[in-house]
Amino acid sequence: MPRMCRPVHLGEPESEPVPVAGCDVCGALAEQRAKAHAAGDKSKATDCNVEMRRHSHPKAVRV
Repeated sequence: MPRMCRPVHLGEPESEPVPVAGCDVCGALAEQRAKAHAAGDKSKATDCNVEMRRHSHPKAVRV
């Protein structure tokens, strides 16, 4: 019986997000991510990356 599933093609992994300068939330997440990397906790580091990407920043008010 032939296989019915298609092969999976994965792209290059995304680079880690860069924290926005002056943002306390991004700074805290970057610090947690660094500690997770140091401890070998890739799951926690990935969680921090996801939170950092989803974190919204207020748009600059134009005058």
